[in-house]
Amino acid sequence: MTEGLEDHKIVSKDDWIEARKALLKKEKEFTILRDQLSQQRRKLPWVAVNKEYVFEGPNGKETLAELFDGKSQLIVYHFMFDPSWEAACLHCSFWADNFNGIIVHLNQRDVTMIAVSRAPYSKLTKYEKRMGWDFKWVSSYDTDFNFDYHVSFRPEELDRKEAFYNYNLQDSNSSEREGVSVFYKDPAGRVFHTYSAYARGIDMLNVAYHYLDLVPKGRDEVGHEFPQFWVRRHDEYGK
Repeated sequence: MTEGLEDHKIVSKDDWIEARKALLKKEKEFTILRDQLSQQRRKLPWVAVNKEYVFEGPNGKETLAELFDGKSQLIVYHFMFDPSWEAACLHCSFWADNFNGIIVHLNQRDVTMIAVSRAPYSKLTKYEKRMGWDFKWVSSYDTDFNFDYHVSFRPEELDRKEAFYNYNLQDSNSSEREGVSVFYKDPAGRVFHTYSAYARGIDMLNVAYHYLDLVPKGRDEVGHEFPQFWVRRHDEYGK
């Protein structure tokens, strides 16, 4: 049984309200700290993107600047899909299930969100159709984009076990890793890289996990060698 469930403390409603109010105080403190951290994130310095990348997607060939699609802010989800794979990463698919439906809302706040993978566009469209998604997904197959933003690794990096991921040299154990990057385009059309996060840094993008954090068992992943041992593509559960 999950820790904390067996012989869990049972109290009166009045005592529960008092306990809940005590936790609410801490939740409010956390909210204030999170707002402060978000402000610090927005104040990070920027890096000009001077290298041209050309992606293949539903509109044919597009540059990074064109992917903004009339907005000034662009969120890129780095979706793990090695060109040699027949299907995209099932864990990134879990994340995509969480963001597929919200992009229309982001658009109202001057934000475009897309996914980028190194696999050829033909593989992306086939997999996207299988999953029933409609977000824009483009291929960076013929560019250095994934390598420059440290979510894809060349064979020599893997052999040395020295891939630069999440701001450290490490053994990535995979040619592809997950992440998110943010870009801004100014009125003159100049593009800047403003933020990137990887690994647990993209945890906040998975709404399902935050719902699980509300329930008694939580994520219920403790004690397993790999936390997401239970995750499947949404059409694979029950098989």
